[in-house]
Amino acid sequence: MEIRWFDELASTQTYLIEELKSKALKSPICIGASLQTQGRGSRGNEWISAKGNLFISMAINRSQLPNDLKLESSSIYFAFILKELLSSLGSKVWLKWPNDFYVDQQKMGGVITNLVGDSLVCGIGLNLSQAPLDFSKIDIEISSQELTNNYVAQLEKFPSWKQIFSKFKLEFKRSKSFVTHADEMIFRLEDAVLLEDGSLEYNGQRIFSLR
Repeated sequence: MEIRWFDELASTQTYLIEELKSKALKSPICIGASLQTQGRGSRGNEWISAKGNLFISMAINRSQLPNDLKLESSSIYFAFILKELLSSLGSKVWLKWPNDFYVDQQKMGGVITNLVGDSLVCGIGLNLSQAPLDFSKIDIEISSQELTNNYVAQLEKFPSWKQIFSKFKLEFKRSKSFVTHADEMIFRLEDAVLLEDGSLEYNGQRIFSLR
């Protein structure tokens, strides 16, 4: 996968989506920036940015993804591969359902996915150098470009969803002390059941991450 790095972008996600739509770029490709000024988070929130943190977005053709991966659960897939890489480097990071990176009880980053034509676009933001109030930063020393290079190399192995989920479901118990959002609902994760495709069953409803 080609990696293109910029000193500054408003949003790696917005830039990549626009370039894909105009056919100026095609997947697979990764866009990274040393500084992001208008980052996009889940549910339309802004992701507060600081220089030295991780800001990347990748486009991968759907045909490259594992056959057993539901697109609705792709945030878990991409996030857990990065979580495993960080753990191998000594971090105590863990993944809260479905797409948030935590150190202890504080959020330090997240994943957001969008479908653009035949490409799945995955954006990742992580606090590597500094974090805003009430957020955490990574507990190891690593640069954004080094982490991006290592992550792309791991991602290109494309493990099956079954391989990823077998590990994630063991970690899901750490999410149970939190709440999550779905449509107009806010509910406790301890009241939900994690299903084999990464969705939740809550109050008779099946809920995907949709992020």
